[in-house]
Amino acid sequence: MRYAQTAWMASMRSRLRTILAGPQLLAFLPAITLAAYWTGGEEALVGIALGMPIIFALAGLYTKEVGIAGGFRDTVTGLMIRQSAIDATDLLLGEGPTRGQTTAALAIEIDEFPELEKQFGHSACDGILRIVAARISGALRQSDIVARLDGPRFCVVLSSGARADLETLIQVATRLQRIIEAPCSLDGTRAFITISVGFCTPARAPTRSGTALIEAAEHALADAARTGTATIRAYSDEMGKRARAQGELNDELPGAIDSDQLRPWFQPQVTTETGELAGFEVLARWEHPDRGVLAPADFLPMLEQQGLLERLGEVMLYHSLNALRAWDAAGLNVPKISLNFSAEELRNPKIVDKIRWELDRFDLSPDRLSIEVLETVIAQTSSDMIIRNLRAFAELGCSVDLDDFGTGHASIANIKRFSVGRIKIDRSFITQIDSDIDQQNIVSAILTLADRLELQTLAEGVETAAERAVLAQLGCQYIQGYGIARPMPFEQVESWTLSSQPSAEATLIPSAGAPPGHTITTTPGNPGMTGKTA
Repeated sequence: MRYAQTAWMASMRSRLRTILAGPQLLAFLPAITLAAYWTGGEEALVGIALGMPIIFALAGLYTKEVGIAGGFRDTVTGLMIRQSAIDATDLLLGEGPTRGQTTAALAIEIDEFPELEKQFGHSACDGILRIVAARISGALRQSDIVARLDGPRFCVVLSSGARADLETLIQVATRLQRIIEAPCSLDGTRAFITISVGFCTPARAPTRSGTALIEAAEHALADAARTGTATIRAYSDEMGKRARAQGELNDELPGAIDSDQLRPWFQPQVTTETGELAGFEVLARWEHPDRGVLAPADFLPMLEQQGLLERLGEVMLYHSLNALRAWDAAGLNVPKISLNFSAEELRNPKIVDKIRWELDRFDLSPDRLSIEVLETVIAQTSSDMIIRNLRAFAELGCSVDLDDFGTGHASIANIKRFSVGRIKIDRSFITQIDSDIDQQNIVSAILTLADRLELQTLAEGVETAAERAVLAQLGCQYIQGYGIARPMPFEQVESWTLSSQPSAEATLIPSAGAPPGHTITTTPGNPGMTGKTA
């Protein structure tokens, strides 16, 4: 009963707010006009007439943003929308008989929902949303609040009567996971889903409001998503600080690109046997004036949300080709550079002409540039434009590298169809390859496949001399990772190249942990290989 009352009051609050800017207001115009005439005479009527354009504009804006059907219930699931949930939570948190009658908010998100949409289609995934909504509602008490926030994200606000200690809330979240993650039946097909959960109590929220409580739960959810799938996180003050910092970075990004704060850093790629330089991979770094050097994970998602990936690509391309020309002028032997291209960039019908023009501009031959594309892009794309562009790059003379191979389920047919010339074995297969026979067998199979398809191979994430030794024995041609060098700014490339390249003084020594009888090259200026690739 309490839920019904709270939901009704929240609905009325939302309804009143929306009526003031919605087409429903038009239905009240005759009564408003008559009342105005009785109380204010002709002057009031003149005021209404002058205000009519505003009234109609507001009504049109409402229709565009919310829809004639109304903005109080989600049209797919029938649950409350975000604003209604906030209003209902405000009532529970506020003054009066309902004060203090909420114990926690939980934000719930279906993991990897875009992948489900690609696999099953938009309509079927609407069915998944309805199933999840029903499971959440069925798992809770009538007095609790359930809403769909946006996309695959839901919210639960627990009312009074539930304990709010950490252990109890984790138990609630775990129980919801178990109920929601049961297989979903879609026209005879079973879809398997996982969810992540973030939660917050009013005592931990930044302020005592529905907005603050639900947003804090979403911050905890974001932290859970960074960790992996099927994860549960409780809100902490540190998450709030991180969210505010992310918001500030988000606002600074456009200006940072224009002021050249986003710069290319370079990580060497070398031959496995001798350590001879084969090229550099270009990796974006944000050289922030106050926060120091930021890695792509700190800003690439925001760039994508703002539609700035292509702009970043243009900046990286210009500075990287300019660097390659400068190294040529300095007499450095840098065979090529590798640039990462997003699916968005590769869908651009003008991208090949753009690259050709830039190469001509810097007087560089196309074989000095490798086009890196994630395996997930090839595995999931059905874009004819991406296929045409990658083939055109190969015909131009650029090599096409398949990045993170082994993680994206690309078919063998796609590898040939996309004109791939080199595969980069994902670091997850390289870790502890010197001691894990399964890792060795997987990599050996990949290398055999590449050899049959006449593809070059590069192992990412090489951290130790022992890993390098095994890769050399298995026949991997190139390696990259912190075991060779960390990514470095342009200013450090020349000194690293001059000090780290194989020379006549290089000696062959047995590697600790390497296969019997195997040796690796060590060179002056390239000490023990430790660290983790990023």
